[in-house]
Amino acid sequence: MGTLRAFFILSVFVLVALLLIPLQFLGVKLGLPLRRTLPHRYHRFVCRLFGVKVTVIGAPPPGGALIAANHTGWLDIPILSSVTPVSFVSKAEVGRWPFFGTLARLQRTIFIRRERAKAAEDRDTIRRRLLQGDGLVIFPESTSSDGNRVLPFHSSLLAAAELPLGEDSAHHVRHALVQPVSIAYVALHGMPMGRETRPFFAWYGDMELVPHLWEALATGPIDVVVEFHPPLTIDEAGGRKALAARCEASVRSGLIRALSGIDAGPAALQDEELRQALNDAEEAETEEVG
Repeated sequence: MGTLRAFFILSVFVLVALLLIPLQFLGVKLGLPLRRTLPHRYHRFVCRLFGVKVTVIGAPPPGGALIAANHTGWLDIPILSSVTPVSFVSKAEVGRWPFFGTLARLQRTIFIRRERAKAAEDRDTIRRRLLQGDGLVIFPESTSSDGNRVLPFHSSLLAAAELPLGEDSAHHVRHALVQPVSIAYVALHGMPMGRETRPFFAWYGDMELVPHLWEALATGPIDVVVEFHPPLTIDEAGGRKALAARCEASVRSGLIRALSGIDAGPAALQDEELRQALNDAEEAETEEVG
């Protein structure tokens, strides 16, 4: 039964994607409003097709903002995009993936290149997109996890929060809003999902994409909780490292609440959580420098 389910879902997914690719291509090339709205509506359809029920807590950011989320795998893309129109900031290698790279480009993903000569150009692209009102998703863990925890946030991946976006009424430099978002995979077939079953949907390590996709579709449906935490700016946080720590602590709190079945909502960060996040950020920064 699972094999038939996976085959049906994958067939419909590919067929609908192929039908919509030309329309989205025109939307992107001509700068039409549907370049933002079509991926959002498409991924809402994809989540229903895949059997992903998304519960949203909090509100997405208004206008251009950076969304700092934990990363569990490929399912995070349709989940976040189904909730609000967004694009993603990703490593350049993703753009070269067969088929999925095409979908990423059509969602106007910003691919960050390693060459120093391209870094300034990529920053300008991010700044322009923020000024245009785009929501840009960044995964500051720099990799995906098993879905049971939040990995240390790398402050270097939040460098876009330092970009100047103009001045406010008091002639102070204005920076982008950064909104922490936690994504928690909480239930399978309506029953609480345990640590042993979450890897069916968490794509990490050396897992191959297509076999994992097939297994996930054969195993579902699942419930997911997405929580939008209060946004802040780099000025409010007191620097990039502190910003990464505060975002990490917010996301970790949201994940723990969701996986524990505790009613989520605005919760004050505990000092110990923030201290731990700061330590994690410092360790991640040391690893990057090394």
